[in-house]
Amino acid sequence: MTTLVESEEHKALRSAVAALGKRYGRDYLTRTVAEGKPPTELWSEAGKLGYLGVNLPEEYGGGGGGIAELSIVLEELGAAGSPLLMLVVSPAICGTVISRFGTEDQKRQWLPGLADGTRLMAFGITEPDAGSNSHRITTTARRDGADWLLTGRKVFISGVDMADAVLIVGRTEDARTGRLKPCLFIVPTDAEGFRKHPIDMELNAAEKQFELVLDDVRLPADALVGDEDAGLLQLFAGLNPERVMTAAFAIGMGRYALAKAVEYARDRTVWKAPIGAHQAIAHPLAQAHIDLELARLMMQKAALLYDAGDDIGAGEAANMAKYAAGEACVRAVDQAVHTLGGNGLTREFGLASLITAARVSRIAPVSREMILNYVSHQTLGLPKSY
Repeated sequence: MTTLVESEEHKALRSAVAALGKRYGRDYLTRTVAEGKPPTELWSEAGKLGYLGVNLPEEYGGGGGGIAELSIVLEELGAAGSPLLMLVVSPAICGTVISRFGTEDQKRQWLPGLADGTRLMAFGITEPDAGSNSHRITTTARRDGADWLLTGRKVFISGVDMADAVLIVGRTEDARTGRLKPCLFIVPTDAEGFRKHPIDMELNAAEKQFELVLDDVRLPADALVGDEDAGLLQLFAGLNPERVMTAAFAIGMGRYALAKAVEYARDRTVWKAPIGAHQAIAHPLAQAHIDLELARLMMQKAALLYDAGDDIGAGEAANMAKYAAGEACVRAVDQAVHTLGGNGLTREFGLASLITAARVSRIAPVSREMILNYVSHQTLGLPKSY
């Protein structure tokens, strides 16, 4: 059952994380980006306070909650101007997959560190020639005695320089059919044959993007996560939380931009009245607020469905939440910059950099067009064109 009213526990979590985010704020993130550093201080403090692992099982050091709670953490940090992108990756994708499908040894080895922030795991699925078509992944794993040998390339992999390991989506050969099937492997970043190359991005972010080259990386048998024959189920167990958390990232960013614009519209006076008194300014800001609130409702629905174990229902809702949040974020940021006029493009007000960042929420981790394909095919039952 879903509820439109947040519980007292969720309200308390939201308030506490907002207070943490306010202590760091946009200035902290801007400074770390300028210095080329990751947001280590905020990440570490969030881990010590239990926010990074709020979705992970209590017996492994987590908070015993779900994606609903973790999405609150990311949204509130974003609304304060200090979002942590790796929340989407390390606890949401990797932590979820390991907690649901990992062996007891894998859980004990990784989950406590992911929960308290002392360990970090990246996620590698995208490839140069596969794009959004995960069925065309060419990274392959073949058996060599008791070991696996993993070979392939990945691109746009976030935070590899901070990570202890990368959860890699590869493919193995089905002994019965000879066809390739998806599988997940934990690959240490210091493994022989593992190479990372930074991608030169015009987008300024604390978390860097990398291309990975895997050249016969030798992995022990226990590097495989879950059942070799249940790859798609395990993969989507990580991708649905990824979409929910991307929505939280976008909503937080949109809320931050909108708050800056509202503050400016209240204070900036032209022709004896604050500019926010004029409907040409006020109405677009009101519309941006409505769009963000609607996106948040779908995000909350998706998180609740996922946490309730409804993977199919969560898949539809998570895709729609990500779509709605991306669109709402882009419009909110655009309207915020427009409200400030020339000031919206200055470094002093710090909104111009969000124009590019907001655009990412329409592209990653899956494009808006692929979500429209999903809804048209899966929900509406329309035929495919591909």
